[in-house]
Amino acid sequence: MPETNSIVDIRATIVQIRPVSTAVTIITLDCPAIAVAAKPGNFVNIKVSDATLPLLRRPFSIHNVRGSLIDIMVKSIGAGTALFCDKAPGSTVMVLGPLGNSFDLAGKEFDTAILLSGGIGTAPMLFLEKTLAAQGKMVINLIGGQSKEDILAENLSNCRFATDDGSAGFKGNVVELLHSELPSIKKEGPVKVFSCGPNAMLKAVARYCNEQQLAAEVSLESVMGCGIGICYGCSVEVKCQDGGLRTILLCKEGPVIDAELLAV
Repeated sequence: MPETNSIVDIRATIVQIRPVSTAVTIITLDCPAIAVAAKPGNFVNIKVSDATLPLLRRPFSIHNVRGSLIDIMVKSIGAGTALFCDKAPGSTVMVLGPLGNSFDLAGKEFDTAILLSGGIGTAPMLFLEKTLAAQGKMVINLIGGQSKEDILAENLSNCRFATDDGSAGFKGNVVELLHSELPSIKKEGPVKVFSCGPNAMLKAVARYCNEQQLAAEVSLESVMGCGIGICYGCSVEVKCQDGGLRTILLCKEGPVIDAELLAV
């Protein structure tokens, strides 16, 4: 997966704050230096307050890029994210990025991209879909959640849903939906899966794709206090080619990992 250069730490102005569900908000930041260098799969680390607390920055996938603007999808799940979502347009935050590697769109040949996400895992998918569509790829979004309230599909196209309770689309999880849809999708040509969501879901995705010999990449979630490999808070184990395991820092060698390397 390609690495990102041109990392900057800048004070960015919040242009817009727009709730898209009871717990999720799209926050738009004006930061041209990051927008011009960003690639699908990159993230930013944001200091949500100028005060001492919260101490650590929060990592967020880049949801979309529009000129000099980047959109961040934020789920309010704690003090830091709640503080961020409560900020007013015109206020500023420190933003470090773009960080991490990106999805590999130029590697193994494929005609159809399956963007498979769970819950807030749709965060990087709009930017990814737009980039793939510009390359002439067919894009299909498979989106899962516990119920229809968990489905975050705004501005995504060709969406197919899976919910645990059956309140939207297929009744079951998103990996089961992939299994159901895959035979018809494969008729259109070579397929590659790009996935983001809870780590337990990503392990199931990796396991299934490896069994089916599908090219796949997963974007892992982790605490990333610094975002540049100093704090070691984002270490995960991945497979080595010799069958052993090694530890990587997601902020440096991730968050995007080839599914074949994910220890499942």
